Amino acid sequence: HVQLVESGGSSVQAGGSLRLSCAASGYTYNRNCMAWFRQAPGKDREGVAAITPGRGRRYYGDSVKGRFTISQDNAKNTVYLQMNSLKPEDTGMYYCAAKAWCSDSWANANMYNYWGQGTQVTVS
Repeated sequence: HVQLVESGGSSVQAGGSLRLSCAASGYTYNRNCMAWFRQAPGKDREGVAAITPGRGRRYYGDSVKGRFTISQDNAKNTVYLQMNSLKPEDTGMYYCAAKAWCSDSWANANMYNYWGQGTQVTVS
């Protein structure tokens, strides 16, 4: 049974930082693509960042490059999203997702098999 559990969402002022965590279980963690998506009310789900934990290759959405960093702790089967210089437009529900392989199409939400329940980030 695959489980992805996000945590770390909160309310923060613009310019602040947050770190989100995604703990994976029941899943071949280090061979697969782990990603973060976000969704604001009335908007489509947007790919934020992705990583193949076993390889370390990272992908980022244009709107977060230079501000967000995706990383992993393989011993804990956990992927993190460090978010710095937060802006009000970063507000949304942040979801962790997993699929077989990361590729240049990593930001296509329809290609992911597993999703977490989401954690809310509010920037004001």
